[in-house]
Parts: sequence; C-alpha cells; structure tokens
Amino acid sequence: MKMERLSSENLEAEQAKTLNTPHLRYGFLSRILFLVMDLFYGRRRSLSKFKVLEIIARVPYQAWEHVAYIAITHTYSQADFARRIFNRIQESRQQQDNEQWHLLILEEYVYRKPIKESYALHRAIPQVLAFFYYQVSWFLYVIKPAMSYQLNAEFEDHAEHEYMAFVQEHPELEEEVFESIFKKDFGDFKTMADVFRQIGYDERMHKEESLKRIAEARFS
Repeated sequence: MKMERLSSENLEAEQAKTLNTPHLRYGFLSRILFLVMDLFYGRRRSLSKFKVLEIIARVPYQAWEHVAYIAITHTYSQADFARRIFNRIQESRQQQDNEQWHLLILEEYVYRKPIKESYALHRAIPQVLAFFYYQVSWFLYVIKPAMSYQLNAEFEDHAEHEYMAFVQEHPELEEEVFESIFKKDFGDFKTMADVFRQIGYDERMHKEESLKRIAEARFS
C-alpha cells in the first residue's frame, strides 16, 4: 500500500480526528508491552521513546513476511493462492519500509538536536524488546493470523495517538522547518509538526490495514 502524503491543512484535520477518537481496547499483550516501555523510558512522550516505538513497529511486518515466504515454498503448485500470498508479502514490505523511514527521520532528528542516549537503554534494550515482539507476532500469525493483526492494530493505534498528542504538547514544532536527507523518500513537509502528524497518520493507515485483514479473515 502506497502511503498518502497530506497537506498541512489536511494533517491538522487528521490530528484533530485522532485526538477526538478513543483508543482501541487494548488486549493483555499490548498492555504488557506498553507497561514495559513506560518502565524503561517513562510515561512522558519523547523523541527517544518514539525511536523505540519505530524499532518495534517494523517487527510484525517482518514476521508476516517470513511466514508468507515459508508458505509460498509449500504452495507454489497452487498458483492463485501463491500469488495472493506474494501480494501480502509486498504489502508487508511496503509498510515495513514506511516504518523504517520513520525511524531514520527520528534518528537524524535526535542526532541534530543533539539528545544524549545510552547504548544500553536506547540500542540494546530496544533490540531485545523487538526480538520478543517478533516471536510473539510470528507465533500468533502461525496459529491464527487475525490475532497477530489485532496485536499490530493495537500497537499502531497507540503510536498514532502518541504522535498526535506529542505535536499538541509541543507547539514550537509549528515553527521548526523540516530539514532532512530523507525528504525525497518520505515527503517534503514545511514543519516538524507536519512530519510528526504525517507519521501519526501513517500509523493509523497501518492500523486500518490490520483491522481490514481481521475483517477479511472473519468472512473468508
């Protein structure tokens, strides 16, 4: 799925929509993940915490892609089914790449600030969290794909609200010009406020895609 890039006016409208929309009802696994993140990084929204979010956010798409490739090796004789699986792989790859752009932009922004980060807290621990989240996403997807999609939808819903609330908390971002070597890849926005709104909007699109997959599974 190609991610839509919105104008400043539309991004402000989407931010308001998110802030006026209640969170999804989070399950046990999501609540545990968010609790662990709060224990390590605090409840306050921060750029460094967002980086951890994005490291973890890529994981489900990697897990789904892995499972799908395994499935293709066993279904190549069923051309139509194999094709549908391959289409899912492409979608997962596009969403994974989008999360990667989020991470790269955040890393660049944190570096330019600069914000001090420790190796253990901001490099090692996020990789450990991502490893366990990958295993859970993979396992749920093998058992019942809808369970893995639901977990991802809850995670993306959390991220969507966090980014939009962060912009609301930091009005100074409205005056900060967006400068990045990743402009051509991610999009050329006027301000950092719009960048964070766009990232929040992207997370909503990922959430809605996962919810769509759940609905398709129910009626298939």
